[in-house]
Order: sequence, then C-alpha cells, then structure tokens
Amino acid sequence: MDFGFIASTFVRLLAGIPLALELAAGSIVIGGLIGLFIALLRLSGIKALAAVAWLYVLVIRSIPLLVLLFLVYYGLGQFTAVRKSILWPFLRDPFWCALLALSINASAYAAEIIRGGLLSVSPNQIEAARACGMSPFLTFRRITLPLAIRQAIPAYSNELIAMVKATSLASLVTLLEISGIATNIAAETYRPIEVYVAAGIIYLMINVILAQAVGLLEAYLSPERNRSSSVALATVENGIIQ
Repeated sequence: MDFGFIASTFVRLLAGIPLALELAAGSIVIGGLIGLFIALLRLSGIKALAAVAWLYVLVIRSIPLLVLLFLVYYGLGQFTAVRKSILWPFLRDPFWCALLALSINASAYAAEIIRGGLLSVSPNQIEAARACGMSPFLTFRRITLPLAIRQAIPAYSNELIAMVKATSLASLVTLLEISGIATNIAAETYRPIEVYVAAGIIYLMINVILAQAVGLLEAYLSPERNRSSSVALATVENGIIQ
C-alpha cells in the first residue's frame, strides 16, 4: 500500500467534491419537497389520491437507483416528444438527468419518513391549536409540520447519508464527481486499491461531518431533551456523591 500515492490521489479527488455535494443537496431538497407532497396525498383521506401516492412510493422504492438513472439518461431521449419539448436542453445534460433520477429516488423514501413524522404528531396538540383559533393551514404550518420535522430528522439523516453515497452512480453517466475522477485515475495508473481507498476516505469524511451537523440540528430543535438529559445526569451524579 503506497500511502504517498493515496495522499496525492486524495488531493486530486477533492476536485469532485463540489459536484457530488451539488447533486446530493439538490436531490435532498427536491426529493424532500416531492416527498412532502406525496405524504400529504397519502394522508389526504381521498382514496384515489392516496392510492396514486401509495403506488408511486411502491414503484420508485422497488426500482434500483441505477436502473432509474439509466431510464432517465438513456430512455427519455428515445421519445420524439421529449426531444422536441422545452425540457430537452435539460434532459440531454447528464447533470440534470442524474439530479432528476436522484431526486425521484429520494422522494419515495422521504415521503414515508415525512408521513411517519406527520402521524407522530399528537391529535391533542392539533386540537389545542384549533381551539386557539388557528385555521387548518396555519395549524399545519406552525404546529404539525415543525413537530413532524423534529420527529423525522433522525430517520431522514440516514437518507441524507445514502444520497451522498448514491451520487457515486453519477459517474456512470459521464459526470466527473468523486467516483468519476477515481475511475479515471484508476484506469490511468492501474492502481485501483489505493485510488478507491482515497475515494472511500473522502466519502467517510463527508458523511461524518454530515452526521455531526444533523446531530447538532436535532439537538437545536429539541432543547428539552438536552435539559432532561442534563437533569438526569445531575441527579445521578448527586446520588453518587451522596
């Protein structure tokens, strides 16, 4: 194992981080918004809309991301209507195809996570908000959605990490993010082990930082948990001292 070569490769792979983060951040945001819409459809109480949303989640979660990426990148261009539409300048670009595939994939998982968060909100809190004169929309915006987000953050953090790792598939549609650059270096040097060790270190660093950031966000949004933990710890310490 040549650690000097790993270090030099690590430096070269840093150039792919911005593109990987753009794909990850874009798919998380777009997928989250689509997921929220799908989750609301499933909880709408309208059977037809709920069935469509359920089918969407079932289909997207059942299709491997790699297959979905190839369907978007290679498949959409087969339709004349698509090539003549205003969307073609975007859909012929591998970046937008990769972003679209990642966002669609993320939306199905986000929908289930958000739906679980919405279902976790106590009906008593909603009734209290309405008793204060809040409209259904205001209740959802100020009470239901914030509480649901707090409940969904721990589960959604796994999806964030999964999206960062999923960006490595973008190299299969000619995008030179971390894995794309690593593949080129491995082909040039015939030293795949050191190259992919360096790539793995970069993904590890990104995901560790992301996990820490999500943990800080969760602590910020749930200060009462920190207070409870501090009180419990102080009680135990006092008991030990006494």
